[in-house]
Amino acid sequence: MNLLKKAAISLAATSLVAAPVAASAAQSVRAASTVEGQSELEGETSWIVLALAAVGIIAAIVLLTDGDDEPTSP
Repeated sequence: MNLLKKAAISLAATSLVAAPVAASAAQSVRAASTVEGQSELEGETSWIVLALAAVGIIAAIVLLTDGDDEPTSP
């Protein structure tokens, strides 16, 4: 690999590392705006996530315990 190719690769890697740091440092203070109505879904979806997790756990248990208790060897 020649020197120019190595320099290009190191520059690309450095920019990948530095880009999020520069973006977070460049955040400006936003002005607050008035809101006519707030969403009523805030905090109300946690039960949906809990229900989906419970269904997933129950489905995994059912699939893992399929009731096949016979030995695989003769």
